[in-house]
Amino acid sequence: MNAGMLGAIGKNFVILQVKSHYSAKMNVLDLSEQEINRRESLAELKKLGIDPYPAEEYPTNAFSTDIKENFDENAEPRQVCIAGRMMSRRIMGKASFIEIQDSKGRIQVYVTRDGICPSENKDLYNVVFKRLLDFGDFVGVKGYVFRTQTGEISVHAEELKLLSKSLKPLPVVKEKDGKTYDSFDDAELRYRQRYVDLIVNKGVKETFVQRATVINTIRKELNAIGATEVETPTLQSIPGGASARPFITHYNALNVDMYMRIATELYLKRLIVGGFEGVYEIGKNFRNEGMDRNHNPEFTCLEFYIAYKDYNWMMSFTEKLLETVCIAVNGKPEREIDGNIVSFKAPYRRLPILEAIKEKTGCDLEGKSEEEIREVCKKLNLEQVDETYGKGKMIDEIFGEFCEGTYIQPTFITDYPVEMSPLTKMHRSKAGLTERFELMVNGKELANAYSELNDPIDQEERFKEQMRLADKGDDEAMVIDQDFLRALQYGMPPTSGIGIGIDRLVMLMTGKTTIQEVLLFPQMRPEAKPQRDSADKYAAIGVAEELVPILQKAGYNMVADLKDVNPQKIQMQIGEIIKKYKLEIKKPSVDEVAAWTAKLA
Repeated sequence: MNAGMLGAIGKNFVILQVKSHYSAKMNVLDLSEQEINRRESLAELKKLGIDPYPAEEYPTNAFSTDIKENFDENAEPRQVCIAGRMMSRRIMGKASFIEIQDSKGRIQVYVTRDGICPSENKDLYNVVFKRLLDFGDFVGVKGYVFRTQTGEISVHAEELKLLSKSLKPLPVVKEKDGKTYDSFDDAELRYRQRYVDLIVNKGVKETFVQRATVINTIRKELNAIGATEVETPTLQSIPGGASARPFITHYNALNVDMYMRIATELYLKRLIVGGFEGVYEIGKNFRNEGMDRNHNPEFTCLEFYIAYKDYNWMMSFTEKLLETVCIAVNGKPEREIDGNIVSFKAPYRRLPILEAIKEKTGCDLEGKSEEEIREVCKKLNLEQVDETYGKGKMIDEIFGEFCEGTYIQPTFITDYPVEMSPLTKMHRSKAGLTERFELMVNGKELANAYSELNDPIDQEERFKEQMRLADKGDDEAMVIDQDFLRALQYGMPPTSGIGIGIDRLVMLMTGKTTIQEVLLFPQMRPEAKPQRDSADKYAAIGVAEELVPILQKAGYNMVADLKDVNPQKIQMQIGEIIKKYKLEIKKPSVDEVAAWTAKLA
């Protein structure tokens, strides 16, 4: 088959797409020139009898990294079978070099015409390899390992097979003299198209490998002390276990509203009641709140509960756990974060919250009434505090404003007022306080833990107080969970529990400063799309349906955009697009275009 015949196939393929646009098919005019060329190559490959998406197994036996690490100059050449994306290509007549990227890294492949085409037919090299393959295509290579004259360990290809055709070109990121050019670094594009980010940007995949290390290490340490990993409902009839706004959905079968869980706490403590001595869950929670560099409405949390322990034991366990995690990820108990060296080596400072506030503001809140604390808020110019704020929420605001951001090294903030801790046991020696701590690292909360409240009567009163706050307008106040109260009445042993935000922990362990960097697919605002009029609106001024995508390609997305534009200019633009895309569509006359615009006058 000659090149002219192959080109005709591609042309017809493209034209077919244009003609079928308004029957829910792709508009070829929305494609770039490279994308069109790749679709033409796809059609040519099929015509040659090559399946661009073969189904059979491709039995690889090596990765780029182990080929390089295990290369032995003195041994017999190693036969390998590798697969990956073709990321670069240098064609030098009958010989070429390509670079293949697999899941571990990249390796150079030497491809010769006679090496992959030992017979008389050289189309695999001359036609397929040189003209029809593109950057980003997945290929399989069988051959032997050798070292080139320039000293680079490479694979000499004896067999080349197309495994998957890429129809969209990858961003071409170049490196020279230690500098990166044409970077794919727009944050919104990176997060929205994480699949591209992972391919072209070094270090992105490593972040998520480290995330897996964090989670696996936590599992290992919890399993080692006899805790059992469990699963609890994501859809709940009552959103309990935390103070947060929930996402609401509707369960049609029962005709009831349900809630995406905001925490796993109350279900895990039911299991402690049921006889488990240690349970944990690493899973998704959902809170209907804003998005910023530290918050995503869908996030991963570890919650862990263990019987016969208190918050002092949990502090000791937590600092040892985090030290172990940091060593597993970084090889040492320290990590540079935001220009600071943060040490996770135990032990950590322990500081009561009221002492922390006194230390940072000079205001002693111990024993103060709600009204007295409200006056302190006014004195400190906390304008967001209003009448809906109870005592606990005001203390939380003061701490958040003046204290939280100052704790760079891991610090346990302890002994919270009872109003801030509706699920926490009263302090054994300090009236009005509870046995609770929050772990602050790099100016943010990382963990929250209690000596768990197991008095069902006290718990019911705390829930009722939360309802009074809700009546005052607090939309984050807890709802009474009657079934949980019933469970407590059967008796729950002394228990300590903790919640650790996995996403924030991974941020700390990898040195990332935004939560989106450690989420494979962070929540994004809807993708902005250009507003376009329907074909019917164009038809109203006499525009044929097949000309609508051409006009929109020229920038006339709305019928009104045609108003006051020179008809000759519009006609010329239509003609240029028809010619460029080789469309079998008749160009309208200037008079026909003028008739359209006249109706808009």
